[in-house]
Formats: sequence, structure tokens, C-alpha cells
Amino acid sequence: MSAQEPSPEKPRRSDLSHWNWLLVVPVVVPLLTLLFNSRTPEIGGFPAFYWMQLAFIPLGVACTAVVYHMTKRKD
Repeated sequence: MSAQEPSPEKPRRSDLSHWNWLLVVPVVVPLLTLLFNSRTPEIGGFPAFYWMQLAFIPLGVACTAVVYHMTKRKD
């Protein structure tokens, strides 16, 4: 290998995308206890704490799916 041959280009890292900041949402939102620090509103007899904890699951899935689709390579 001579010194004048160009080095092969490194593939662009997908973890440098700004879309990755969306992954902070499902981590921070459940930590905001002021959202669910009461018994009301109740849904189906369940206090806010329980049904909001279950609602955070689709929130995390949705954020992860959006980040995946926006950052996957288009090879």
C-alpha cells in the first residue's frame, strides 16, 4: 500500500442524528411526578398513577419507532 492511496471512507454514524434526542422523552416524562400525583382522573376505576404508567409504554414505543425510521440507512 503506497502512501498516496486514499484511505477508505468511513460510513457515516447514524447515532449522530438529532432525532436521537427524541429518545429522552420516554425517560423524562415518567419522572415528572406532577403529571400523575393524584387519584383523579380515574379511567375504568384505575387511579391516574396506574393508567399513566401504562400509557408511557406506547409513548416509548412511538418515540423509538420514529427515531428508528428517521435514522435508518437508506442503502
